[in-house]
Amino acid sequence: MKLTDSIEMLGGVGPKRAALFARLSVLTIEDLLHFYPRDYIDLSRPYEIASAPFGEYCAVKATVYAKTGPVRAKSGKKLFKVSAGDDTAALTLTFFNSPYAAGKLIENSQYLFYGKVGGSLLSREMASPQIFSLGISTSFMPVYHETAGLNSKYIAKCVQRAFEALDGAIPDPIPEKLRAAYRLPEKALCLRMLHFPASMREVQAARRRMCYEELLTLQLGLSLLRSQTRRESGAIFAKAEPQHFFASLPFVPTRAQKRAVGELCADFQSGLPMNRLLQGDVGSGKTLVAAAGMVMAAQNGYQSVLMAPTEILARQHASTLGVMLAPLHISVALLTGSVKGKARAELLQSVKSGEAQVLVGTHAVIGEQVQFQKLGFAVTDEQHRFGVRQRSLLFEKGQSPHLLVMSATPIPRTLALLMYGDLDISILDELPPGRTPVKTYAVDTEKRARMYRFLADRLHEGRQAYIVCPLIEENENTPEGLQPVTEYLEQVAKPLLPGISIALLHGRMKPAEKNEVMSRFVRGEVQVLCSTTVIEVGVDVPNATVMIIENAERYGLSALHQLRGRVGRGQHQSYCILVSDHTAPETKDRLRFLCHTADGFEVAKYDLENRGPGDFFGSRQHGLPALKIASLEQDGRILYTAQQDAHNLLTADPRLDTQPALKAAVEKLFAGSFSLN
Repeated sequence: MKLTDSIEMLGGVGPKRAALFARLSVLTIEDLLHFYPRDYIDLSRPYEIASAPFGEYCAVKATVYAKTGPVRAKSGKKLFKVSAGDDTAALTLTFFNSPYAAGKLIENSQYLFYGKVGGSLLSREMASPQIFSLGISTSFMPVYHETAGLNSKYIAKCVQRAFEALDGAIPDPIPEKLRAAYRLPEKALCLRMLHFPASMREVQAARRRMCYEELLTLQLGLSLLRSQTRRESGAIFAKAEPQHFFASLPFVPTRAQKRAVGELCADFQSGLPMNRLLQGDVGSGKTLVAAAGMVMAAQNGYQSVLMAPTEILARQHASTLGVMLAPLHISVALLTGSVKGKARAELLQSVKSGEAQVLVGTHAVIGEQVQFQKLGFAVTDEQHRFGVRQRSLLFEKGQSPHLLVMSATPIPRTLALLMYGDLDISILDELPPGRTPVKTYAVDTEKRARMYRFLADRLHEGRQAYIVCPLIEENENTPEGLQPVTEYLEQVAKPLLPGISIALLHGRMKPAEKNEVMSRFVRGEVQVLCSTTVIEVGVDVPNATVMIIENAERYGLSALHQLRGRVGRGQHQSYCILVSDHTAPETKDRLRFLCHTADGFEVAKYDLENRGPGDFFGSRQHGLPALKIASLEQDGRILYTAQQDAHNLLTADPRLDTQPALKAAVEKLFAGSFSLN
């Protein structure tokens, strides 16, 4: 059997289970081996019942004393109770709708029970525990992300079969010299240690090695992507003087904006295609920097394109750029999926002929039908919504055009330099004068009535507001106390805001429905938008002055800061209210920090130090190829080492011809972005 073989070929899987594995993005044997456990059940040192930690998953060893038949709960579920204990305390086990689990337990026999311990000091409880016999052969058991029809036990069996079928035939991408230098075990052994460890020490050693492999592959790919674009000659702008544009504006750009435009000028005249990241907090004026680049492109006879992640954001950019560029007689066209028929054909022709000097749109701008006469400058907004491949497609629309990617998600500079190995970086670290800071408050739900009276006052003044909830709707796994937006709208918002126009917005709505709701909110027909975090990006409504965030403890500070940035965009004082009943000191400290800090880079630094990168990178790793085991900030030292090693490897062997396994790993991670053949 080969690593590239379909998971369907593994013994005992077949087409039906292969379809279930596909839900977990496991398509091949190699995918299965890299489908790492998310946790482990540690049965090596079971607790005595009295000393088992409250609220944590752990193993206890107990004797079963008695079992009771089913009792129907208010929810309709059948409950099966089992009385157990040891010399230190009693333990009540509860099984929901599971007569088999309770029935197989034998009275006066000992078992290992694994689950979350609750109850009190005198009466401990455990709901739906996993049950193991005392003679179990292994003390560490892998726990995987599951889907209906595939549980961790079955996935582990399939992994074991895969190891047996491969019989050690797993190539190691890391060169032997580097493995020896860092004392890294071979890949085949590390994969076994990750799936079936004998101790947590083995897990840590294997994880360190696999993190290094993943980050080395990432840094090699980013460096190769950079060198591939830099081999091309960029569009050279003989005229790169932005003063004419600055003079046409009704305000004076900030020093940070002028500095960033100066960096663009240098790139435009370098003879190499620009590949630059423009970072700036919400409201820092990134669009002005992009507009300056478009002016210089037009001065030199080149077209520009801006790609935004949503139609709403694309329309806003087209409107803003239209106003900025009109005094210089530079035409701006808008292309989205809703432009169809004759209008679309005419627009595409104006782009092809060069009549449209600036094209703004969604991902529609990288469609095959879009042909530019002479594209020299390309911009993507909200970089984390676009992957490396989409950037490459945009680059291919011209003859090595200059590329600027913009992000309103602040990232500490050191980390940005590491994660964006294929981009130069410009930072807008000051806001235009005249912007009034958003006043931020943290409250608990006891103050909800007062908060709604305050909100009603603002609405009656003619203002608008956002209310953000963490869930779309409740299900059986919803933690207690979370606010689903669908129920919140009907049970809280509407009763407390009678006579107010309120609309619902969430990610499961069809794009046309979302656009319609947002358009009504932009026009002022909707006063309050009850939403999930889909409004985090792409909404610019100056009349919206209140942002209420329910269950604020559920979000990282960077996410809260991004949501807060949806208000404070007009002339009226704006407010952000963080609602949370959590009393944990660290939660209170985090929310208090946000109440007193408006600097997005300080917020990002705090998040990075206290929570990790998921809060501002998310699962998509900010447009990078998805990483399965490494963390861009927790593994910062490994990332730095990998970056240095990648540089040394490419200096000695620019196409990795002497490292075929490593070369294949790079091409797989960056699937479709480039080829080293």
